[in-house]
Amino acid sequence: MKKVMAGIAGMAVAFTFNLAHAADIVDTAKSAGSFNTLVTAVQAAGLVDTLKGPGPFTVFAPTDEAFAKIPKAKLDALLKDKAALTKVLTYHVVPGKVMAADVKPGDVKTVEGSSFKVAAKDGNVMVDKAKVIKTDVAADNGVIHAIDSVIMPK
Repeated sequence: MKKVMAGIAGMAVAFTFNLAHAADIVDTAKSAGSFNTLVTAVQAAGLVDTLKGPGPFTVFAPTDEAFAKIPKAKLDALLKDKAALTKVLTYHVVPGKVMAADVKPGDVKTVEGSSFKVAAKDGNVMVDKAKVIKTDVAADNGVIHAIDSVIMPK
């Protein structure tokens, strides 16, 4: 009986420890299950360590369905061109942790260096021409807002 109680207590401690450690942007995206292509792209661009860093970051993250809108040959070419891929991915990242309630219309400077336009249209928040479809997916080093299209730097 003592062994069983000790085992249960050990599992409780382990479970509590796992809950106490929140996931970073990359692990949060992986566990969400709808950002597999984005995670693959982040790995191909060599940005994993950056997005696992202290941040904070706000990522306007294209879903797998958003990446599926890009013709396969074009997406495959982008995944092989590290410089172009890095430019596209960092265009989706804004420095700081910006929750949905704090998003304001206007031009927003990205980590890539240029800006995208945030606007409200028909009750939806738009980032360039992508619609924000899910907000405030919290990570320990920032936040993810899911978008329905991949946005491209100008």
